[in-house]
Amino acid sequence: MHRSRTWFLTTSLVVVVGALTLAPALMLIVGSFSEGLGAFGTFTLEKYRRVYTDPRLYDVVWNTVIFTVGSALIATAMAFGLAYLNFRTDVPFRGVLHLMPIVSMMIPHLAFATAWALLLNPNNGIINVFLRDTLGLGAINIYTLGGMVFVESLLDLPVAYLVIAAAMSSFDTALEEASWISGGSTRRTMRKIVLPMLLPAILAAVTLAIIRSLSAFAVPSVLGMPGRVEVLTTYVYRLVTTGFVPDYGRAAAVGVSVLATAVVLVFIYRYYTRASERFVTIAGRGYRPRRVSLGPWRWPLGALTLLVGFLLIVLPVLALGYVSLMPYVIAPGREALSMVTLNHWKTVLGDPLLARALRNSVFLAVSGATLGILLSTLASYIIVRVRNTGSAILETLVFTSFAFPGLIIGIGFMWAFVRTSLYATIWALLVGYIATYLPLGIRPLTSTFIQIGKDLEDASYISGAGFWRTFRRVVAPLALPGMVSGWTLMAVMFVRELDLSVILARPGTEVLSVLMYRAVHDALWGRVAALGMIMITISTTLTLISNWLAKRLSARWAATA
Repeated sequence: MHRSRTWFLTTSLVVVVGALTLAPALMLIVGSFSEGLGAFGTFTLEKYRRVYTDPRLYDVVWNTVIFTVGSALIATAMAFGLAYLNFRTDVPFRGVLHLMPIVSMMIPHLAFATAWALLLNPNNGIINVFLRDTLGLGAINIYTLGGMVFVESLLDLPVAYLVIAAAMSSFDTALEEASWISGGSTRRTMRKIVLPMLLPAILAAVTLAIIRSLSAFAVPSVLGMPGRVEVLTTYVYRLVTTGFVPDYGRAAAVGVSVLATAVVLVFIYRYYTRASERFVTIAGRGYRPRRVSLGPWRWPLGALTLLVGFLLIVLPVLALGYVSLMPYVIAPGREALSMVTLNHWKTVLGDPLLARALRNSVFLAVSGATLGILLSTLASYIIVRVRNTGSAILETLVFTSFAFPGLIIGIGFMWAFVRTSLYATIWALLVGYIATYLPLGIRPLTSTFIQIGKDLEDASYISGAGFWRTFRRVVAPLALPGMVSGWTLMAVMFVRELDLSVILARPGTEVLSVLMYRAVHDALWGRVAALGMIMITISTTLTLISNWLAKRLSARWAATA
């Protein structure tokens, strides 16, 4: 390998990724001590004093603890049960569990929370109307802390499932079989063998779900703010959006504490992830997991699997599609069918602001994901192939940025951009998106490079090819599946991105999620539903196109190899 080229590339990547990662975090810290956006150099502790002497803050912190820990525990418990059913039993409909994490990504969190608000609004929610008018039962109020925990746990479920499923599929069933042969019951085997083996993965899933819940903004804003249940993200948002002059200094003072908590959590997650790898028990010998027969519970548990998929994917999408065709929220029935209208779609599609937001969202998704995946490919290659101090620093920088809550780090970017020409431009959003979601592009590519042997690269170097020629002709084609996965993941995230956008978007740079958020707060539910369906369609289209393109490119490279 050409050491001079890799040294230059490693140094360049450390500088670029360091600037993207550390600059907003440092500006957030500096901003928390500054008097205002334009008052750098005049430092004060007044912001911290005002924030931490606010008696409401402690209720907000308590709500945040219940919200994050509660949703993380519920999501992890459901994920463990579903992963066990999928990998260790003969439950039917296991294909649903494989598709669930991928398909659920197409639904923006704001649309998902809105769908549940439409279903369980205590006054006219579709399910509540059915419970009250048909079954004579009381209404379920989704605008409570319990409702927020329920919806957020559904959103965290796919992520927790992926973490536990990876560990569940990696350890041999020989230990379980030994327990059964020794007379241990299924319950005792679960308690003495399975749970201890999977404990690091379970703790990693809990930690990851807490990190996601701590940075969550869509669910607290849609369900918490109407019910006057505040968590830290909505508390910070209120500081920068209410009053005659937004108080970015106080918001930064709170944000520093949230950021520090998230960074600690992400390193705990990293510790547990590495610990779980030590429990991998698949060796080079033959491996064929034995599935537990569920007997009479097989079909009821299969139905439970379908129910989770229905609650996570089908019901929210059906609710959005249905409400987008109704003049107002009304329970399904003969009367509702006679009132079907396309007015919401005509209003949304005829809005010039929507056309601009659509262009901005598609531009950010395509260009941002393309730039992000190019940076991710080079960074992943250096992290995996070049083992030196520079690559270790690069890996730490990337992993640290994984902890950044979008809304909080958005304030850091605000401080960083305010004195530059990037402020209030679409480029500010582009930089913020790439910096915040870079770990999502690097993760699949790191796994890809680990699986690719170095023989072909060494053969290319021996044949006289330089570093860049080898990278373009050998490495990039082999890494194409990982690049497509990373590109798709980043593009989908950019389409639905809300947390960073509500802070950085300004007139002329609005994106679809910001328009949708404004419609939520104006209670324009039909318009919200139509916008949600448009965003789901864009995400699905981008995913299908990227997969089609990947197959075509793979076929072309295979033909020319």
